[in-house]
Amino acid sequence: MTSPDPTAASDPAPPGYDRVSHGFAPEGRAEAPPPVPLDAIVRDVVENVSAAAKAEMALIEARGSLAWHAIKWTSAWGFIAACALLVAMLAVAFGAIMVLAPHVGPLAATLIVFAALIALAAFTGWRAAHHWRDVRTALRRDLVHEVAEEE
Repeated sequence: MTSPDPTAASDPAPPGYDRVSHGFAPEGRAEAPPPVPLDAIVRDVVENVSAAAKAEMALIEARGSLAWHAIKWTSAWGFIAACALLVAMLAVAFGAIMVLAPHVGPLAATLIVFAALIALAAFTGWRAAHHWRDVRTALRRDLVHEVAEEE
């Protein structure tokens, strides 16, 4: 059996390999990078915060523009729908009066239709008020604080 060569361990690393291998640095510790000045760090932080604030403002402006566009067209189409509903309700009311008039007379027919429409308006107004409270609750920023005030 041959003995290992005692001079083999003292041979330098072959060229082309990094000088640091497995945590062993033959020339000592690597030089630490120079410290970054505090004013450069602060300047970078301010620039990043400024860029984030500008992006947030652009997002808020874009959302506002989209909301304005949606509100404009929603209100326009809603107005047309409300006008059509009004005309339809008038047609139903006149038709109901014409159908009831021969049986109970024109004044009683008008009062019956009027009472039915007032009852319908009261019910739908009550339901609208109920849902408006839900909308107000959904749009609150601080639900816990405002709920505590109402109690």
